[in-house]
This record gives sequence, C-alpha cells and structure tokens, in this order.
Amino acid sequence: MRLLRSAVRGKRTVAATALLLTAAMTGALNAQVAQGAAQGLPSSYQWHSSGALIAPKPDATHDIAGIKDPSVVRYNGKWHVFASTANKAGYNLVYTSFTDWSQAGSAPQYYLDRSGIGTGYRAAPQVFYFAPQNRWYLVYQTGNASYSTTSDIGDPGSWTAPKNFYAGMPEIVRQNIGDGYWVDMWVICDSAYCYLFSSDDNGHLYRSQTRVSDFPNGFSEPVIALQDSNRYALFEASNVYRVQGTNQYLLIVEAIGGDGRRYFRSWTSAGIAGSWTPLAASEGNPFARASNVTFDGTPWTRDISHGELIRAGYDQTLTVSPCAMQYLYQGKDPNAGGDYNSLPWRLALLTQTNSTC
Repeated sequence: MRLLRSAVRGKRTVAATALLLTAAMTGALNAQVAQGAAQGLPSSYQWHSSGALIAPKPDATHDIAGIKDPSVVRYNGKWHVFASTANKAGYNLVYTSFTDWSQAGSAPQYYLDRSGIGTGYRAAPQVFYFAPQNRWYLVYQTGNASYSTTSDIGDPGSWTAPKNFYAGMPEIVRQNIGDGYWVDMWVICDSAYCYLFSSDDNGHLYRSQTRVSDFPNGFSEPVIALQDSNRYALFEASNVYRVQGTNQYLLIVEAIGGDGRRYFRSWTSAGIAGSWTPLAASEGNPFARASNVTFDGTPWTRDISHGELIRAGYDQTLTVSPCAMQYLYQGKDPNAGGDYNSLPWRLALLTQTNSTC
C-alpha cells in the first residue's frame, strides 16, 4: 500500500452472496482438506467476486474515505478482520468481527487508535497467532516495521503499543528504494525460522529472518528475495503462505498492469528462503486480475488489490488449502479518481471457480 507522502516517507445483492460464501468457507473448504492434501496448485486461476462486503464507517473523529489492506483469520467461530482506514489526512487501523459474511457489512468497527496501538501513521496490518508464546501478533507499517500483541484477539482494546523490528530503515532498503516507500510487512514462520517480507514500491521484495525462539527479536539484515526492473511488476502487498499437504510455498505480489489497474502475480518455492518460480505471474495469466474474475452484473471494481487468502488455520505457519481458494481483497469504483489516499476502497471476497479438488 502506498504511503501519504506528507505523513510518512518510506508507503457491493450482498447478503445472499455472502451466505453462499460462508457455506463455501465452512463446509466445502473443510470437506476438501483431505482431498487437497494430494493436490498441488494450478498453473492458472479463475475467480468469482462478491459485491463489496465491508465499507468504512466514519464517525465524529474518523472521517474515513476507504477501508483497505485486510488481514483475516477464523478463530472461535468468528471471522476477525483487521484493515487500514484511509483518508486524505493519513492512515490508521480498524478491527471488525462477525460469525458469517452476511453480517460483515453491519458488524461494528473498532478503531484501533483507541487501543495501545495509538494514533499516528499505522497501516497494512497482518494478524496471526504465534503459538510458541500463546500471543496474537499484529504486524503493520509505521514508516518502520512494527508490531503489537495481545492474548485476546476478540478484545480490540487490548493491543499493546507499537514496537519495531528494526531501529530504522535497513541499509539495503535505503540503497534500493529510490522514490518508493518501505511498506507491507509480512511475517511467516517454519519450524526453525520466522521470516519478515517487505516491499519498496520500486521493484524489490525483501526478506529477513530470525530464529523462532528469538522472535520477534533478532531479525537479520534483509536480502532481496525477488526483484524486477519494472517497479510496477513487483510493486507491493506481498503474501507468503505454506500450501497444505504439499512441499510448496506460495508467494503473491501486487502489480500495476499496463491498463493502470491493480492485480496479483504468483510464484512458488520449496522453501520460504528459496528461489521463487513463476506460477500465474503475467498480465495474460495473472493470479487474480479483473480479466480472470467474474461478477454478478456490472463489475463494481477493475482493481484486485491488497488483501489476504483465507487460511486453513490461524498460526504463524500461514497455511492455506490449495482447494477452492478464497481471497479477501480491496476494490473500488472504476470511475473513482483523485488523491490516492481518498479513494473509496471497499473489501470483497474472491472465490476460486476452477479448483480441481
């Protein structure tokens, strides 16, 4: 996600559709886990999108134009969604929870500046449960790579004040960032290490690591995990997941196409720190783009932007099923224009339609 330059340098019938989406997530996804264990990932994807499910809820002190950059887990019978709130003045974070997607639009939203996270620039959250410590982590950007923790994901007021993974911007990022921004931090762990990914809006994906026993401390200096001479082809909003029942990891990165619209490319690897092989990684064969997404009626968005795959669990391994994937993403009215931070972003759900398992 891009940053507000003056704030920090360095970054739609919905109820019926949502009920069907809920059934797909609860029954169908669980029923396919065993079958999916024998499946790998397809080389091309087709999706169907819901209408906008979650819109901003401005109040007297939060004049919000857009809700974006969602992260989501299913825990204790509820969906827990964290997202950025955006307006011309800047960004902060918001939390909402609900039992099924038919409730997403009406569920209360809690602005996380009322928690220990506080006011100021906070954006692009990622949530996971770090099992070794029995703590929930929320990772986000503040101009630095930051995190907060809680023992109760259902109590949004309980998040701690931000702490940073680094004292400042790592030197390799500073050397390569150009006129971009250091954004979109993402943590995933295997049995030995936790890895921190980040982007710079300038064609570089960075990765650093620390031992699981040392997390959240001790991250190494980052290395460039992937790069592209076309900055827009490897722009921001990376997700990395372990693919259930396989020896694969899946990387998704947001790009900006030749039409100026946001979409996702994908790669696979045998290890988080390994080399990444293109999967569905081109404008003609994207992971998710308006060209491989169907809508009911007129498409409400032509941008498929920053979001999160629905996971098979909620812990630090970030495991996803290869079957009937679903992706919570941000989109906007195709005719909307003006200041980037004032765009009317909304959240919606993609459901894979060409799953073979």
